[in-house]
Amino acid sequence: MAIETNGSADPTALRFAEPRPADEVIEQTFRVPEDLRGQVMVVPFQGLVDWARKNSMWPVTFGLACCAIEYMAIQNSRFDLSRFGMEINRASPRQADIMIVSGTVTVKMAHAIRRIYDQMADPKYVISMGVCATAGGPYQGSYSTVPGVDNFLPVDVYVAGCPPRPDALLYAIIQLQKKITKREIDEGHARWRAWQRRYREAKQRA
Repeated sequence: MAIETNGSADPTALRFAEPRPADEVIEQTFRVPEDLRGQVMVVPFQGLVDWARKNSMWPVTFGLACCAIEYMAIQNSRFDLSRFGMEINRASPRQADIMIVSGTVTVKMAHAIRRIYDQMADPKYVISMGVCATAGGPYQGSYSTVPGVDNFLPVDVYVAGCPPRPDALLYAIIQLQKKITKREIDEGHARWRAWQRRYREAKQRA
């Protein structure tokens, strides 16, 4: 920050100059040619990375019940999921960065879902689609049903419904993109990992 004299008789008396606006600093650092003004956007590198992430999410689907049929419908031309860069569905978790859990999660299936999630590359996101994946649905309280996928996965967005309509899932994807832009995903995952650590420690003490 520049330092200027305040005009007083004491030459050692200094004051800080007013900081320049960010656009002036960028303009002096990165000179945009006149013919490209209005066509070039200067952004921080992290903002560019977040923009690429939210517009190129490749899902690995985990359809377990009727919600998976609604997810299939969102791939059709009526809803056109490719507008959001998600037209590529990957069978390999190592090539995907978003998991859409749709349907009832049993105790045996939870281990497979967690294993697939761990094989996905960071950063990775999870959408819980439907009331069965969110809270167990009509099978809540059953000995074989997990009461919510967030018991073993950090869920970023929940979609209500039994089953939810394709446009509801589309809205959830838009909300996930907004969370990626606002950098809310990393904070949520950190809180979830801290909760999991405290849970394991309490379980060991018991």
